[in-house]
Amino acid sequence: MPAATEPDAPAGTTTPAESTIAVRPMRDVAAALGVPDEHVLVYGHGKAKIDLDYLRGLPERDSRIVLVTAVSPTPAGEGKTTTSIGLADGLSRIGRRPVLALREPSMGPVFGIKGGAVGGGKAQVTPGDEINLHFTGDFAAIAEANNLLAAMVDNALHFGTHDIDPRSVAIRRSIDINDRALRSIVAGLGGRTGGVTRETGFDITAASQVMATFCMADSLADLGERLGRIVVGTSSAGEPVTAADLGAVGAMTAVLRDALAPNLVQTLEGTPAFVHGGPFANIAHGTNSVIATRAAAKLGDIVVTEAGFGADLGAEKYIDIVARQSGLAPDLTVVVATVRALKYHGGVALADLEAEDAGAVRAGSANLVRHCENLAEVFGQNVVVAVNRFAADTSAEIAAVEEAVAPLGVPAVLTDHFARGGEGALELARTVAEELAAPQASAPQTSAVPQASSRTRYCYPSALPLAEKARAIVTRVYRGADVRFEPAAARELARLEEAGWGSLPVCMAKTQYSFSTDAKALGAPEGFTVPIREVRLSAGAGFVVLISGSIMTMPGLPKRPSACDIEVVDGTIRGMH
Repeated sequence: MPAATEPDAPAGTTTPAESTIAVRPMRDVAAALGVPDEHVLVYGHGKAKIDLDYLRGLPERDSRIVLVTAVSPTPAGEGKTTTSIGLADGLSRIGRRPVLALREPSMGPVFGIKGGAVGGGKAQVTPGDEINLHFTGDFAAIAEANNLLAAMVDNALHFGTHDIDPRSVAIRRSIDINDRALRSIVAGLGGRTGGVTRETGFDITAASQVMATFCMADSLADLGERLGRIVVGTSSAGEPVTAADLGAVGAMTAVLRDALAPNLVQTLEGTPAFVHGGPFANIAHGTNSVIATRAAAKLGDIVVTEAGFGADLGAEKYIDIVARQSGLAPDLTVVVATVRALKYHGGVALADLEAEDAGAVRAGSANLVRHCENLAEVFGQNVVVAVNRFAADTSAEIAAVEEAVAPLGVPAVLTDHFARGGEGALELARTVAEELAAPQASAPQTSAVPQASSRTRYCYPSALPLAEKARAIVTRVYRGADVRFEPAAARELARLEEAGWGSLPVCMAKTQYSFSTDAKALGAPEGFTVPIREVRLSAGAGFVVLISGSIMTMPGLPKRPSACDIEVVDGTIRGMH
């Protein structure tokens, strides 16, 4: 599960306390985007939602989308969110009109290993503590809508109002806390008063089907239609039973109505940011809501959005799932790397990463090169590498990174946004702006590789069978030899094909730490087989989830959770990393 941390501040610098930053009133942030006051729904001092009806009525702009992704994550940390924020602040400083679109943090990782997820140092979105915790209540609404549907399924089983095979029930309850004890449970105990006894379990809210459905919807009406398509199980004859069949759609939509309006906050430098929706990228599709990205595109001239974990997960899913459904294809992709992460991929132990080792950087750069190659060759992307600088990085190590990507024609730009904010990302901002302004040659078109835009390509066509879509990702993106479906997974895949779901894209759920399913296989492994043990239909979101290896949709807490470090002193929350 997510374990990356933000980089340490360079030696000799001071990281400002967020409480000392003078942020603008939210109505002023919205006004700078041209949003009239009556369409700004303020939540406290530093948060607001923007009215959906207003956003829907805005004309489309010729905005450019910059997708920020990274190398395969390591315990050393890469700082992808921090880089996204620094880039946006840097673009503001050079006179552009950027708008960030980021995921909301899940409290599971906040209290588990990762800690907060609002950036770090001088590159943060604010108010950090509120965003990391309850924010505007979106996650709670998503969990409640999910659990309402689960309760209505069990109610239908109890009263026998619908023909549902208890063994087929696919909807699981959700909670936004890491809790391994809830992975597998028995529900309905207590005889006649308890309901129908059956095995089930919980997913963390970020991995729930309702979260994915919520984030893929582009309007309230679309959300209702998508919720209605959620398949909760099958009848005794094997026919699908949906949320619409149970009459749950209206109530679920009511629970989610206010949450669907995107949340507007700002960076420490006042750059506007939509933070909305939060599916994980190793067990879901890993991007913020379509509504937030579209809102950013309508209100700014450059959208900076982030895809979870490495490019083999988040970027692949953004292009093959999100762009395919929404049309919001990226115009450029930034790959975040650190010297420390590349040394780790090159075989250096975590405890030894401060020591200079340009040779290990060169060896570990195979991971960075693989991601850049995939983005350019498979997905047709124009790529820029952002080298997120740490205090211990040496000129020889930085040169090794630049030399590794030079043969690809990919610029590698050193950034120092953690310590210096947007000023530390000026070179990255200028490079991104220049690349966006350069004439874009169309990617070659073939019948096997459809295009999402004049440049962006998908990894596979929609008409390909589900198993072949998985095989395309494994062989073309992961560089594995093949994919293997366990018997139960193969049967479910065949059933979904026969039921007419074969045209959907696939969402691979696997470890984020490696191209393979072995978290210890660092660098750029090849020739492995990816085993698929479980298949789940996410009909509302519009994709099929393929779960590989030991990946879990309900993470557990570590031996000493980050929650142990959090306290409230004189009303101020402290210890949230």
